[in-house]
Amino acid sequence: MSVETASHGADLATTCCIVGGGPAGMVLGLLLARAGVDVVVLEKHIDFLRDFRGDTIHPSTLQVMDELGLLDELLKLPHNKVEKLAIVVGGTSVDFADFTFLPKRHAFMALMPQWDFLDFLADKARAYPNFKLIMQANVSGLIEDRHRIVGVMAETPQGPLRVRAELTVGCDGRKSTVREKAGLEVEDVGAPIDVLWMRISRQPGDPETGGRLDAGSFIALLNRGDYFQIAYVIPKGGIERIKAAGLPAFRQSLGKALPFLAARVDELQSWDDVKLLSVTIDRLRTWYRAGLLCIGDAAHAMSPVGGVGINLAIQDAVAAANLLWKPLKEGTLKTFDLAKVQHRRTLPTRVTQRLQVMAQNRFAQPVLRSTQPLQPPWALRMFGRTPLLQRIPARIVGVGVRPEHVQSPQAPPA
Repeated sequence: MSVETASHGADLATTCCIVGGGPAGMVLGLLLARAGVDVVVLEKHIDFLRDFRGDTIHPSTLQVMDELGLLDELLKLPHNKVEKLAIVVGGTSVDFADFTFLPKRHAFMALMPQWDFLDFLADKARAYPNFKLIMQANVSGLIEDRHRIVGVMAETPQGPLRVRAELTVGCDGRKSTVREKAGLEVEDVGAPIDVLWMRISRQPGDPETGGRLDAGSFIALLNRGDYFQIAYVIPKGGIERIKAAGLPAFRQSLGKALPFLAARVDELQSWDDVKLLSVTIDRLRTWYRAGLLCIGDAAHAMSPVGGVGINLAIQDAVAAANLLWKPLKEGTLKTFDLAKVQHRRTLPTRVTQRLQVMAQNRFAQPVLRSTQPLQPPWALRMFGRTPLLQRIPARIVGVGVRPEHVQSPQAPPA
């Protein structure tokens, strides 16, 4: 375990220090600041502008924004609405998920650049004087005092920064520094796939968002207006074999799988235009220790299947704020309060990961191994023929297991 012993002269003191300015960190920071808790969020990058982050805002997140009175303003930002999902199997399109049965204001997925969503959350959180966001603060270690985590050490362009806090929350993703330095035990659930992300221009008449499956290929398309964000699923560790065959061969296979894009695959001019996501599904056995909690991908890395990782992380943040705002504000926080967060979020985490593993092992792997043209299986055809059944995957993907609602209060102005 890599932690530093506490000493005098910390640069900054706060009630809650959140490490990581992703969706979980920013939502938690906003909710706690809104409830009157002093919050510092540390983000290691200079801004939120990065390609191929999860850009889906699910119905349950739209509902959280609605409960905060922010939904109408959020939806003024550029976005695409996805009300239904279809899967093309061997050339046959099958309707799979229908979000329109959900409450009208949340009856879709919004495709919005994550940097726009995070900038929006940051602007709303900055309206509270007890919120502070520090960019380019790369956390390098934890501060420990008598077996309790009491803050973090970070490197900034201005030099070392020490933040002391009653609670440190790791929201720093699947490669979390916080969970590593805290020595929290990770259970690897297993993932047999990786994903290549890329973008290719979109033209009028092209298909909408959805999946494309055929012999040896599994591809997801996200309509981003003037371009497609493309997820190209490959076997775990298969990137070296693909690169060895060369970029022209990869472009040819992509054009074969997506004939309507065949004339545009040359937009991938180098391997720099193809980003590898090494898929991991894991979870912490214990999400906390005295003075420290992990949520989101730091507590449970998810597969990109269904795009539910962001949804789960934001739900974690809402649950954490609901359970912790009062003891944080009153100075009565106990380790048992942190255990309540894990207890609350364990079921949705385990169920979601089990469904992802099932989809990978029984669906993705056989498709990637197949050499014969595919036909939609009978169960999928049943979904296509029965609109009522399409509510099931829409509910799982769009809302998830045990959706959270905002219960933390809005403190009166100071």
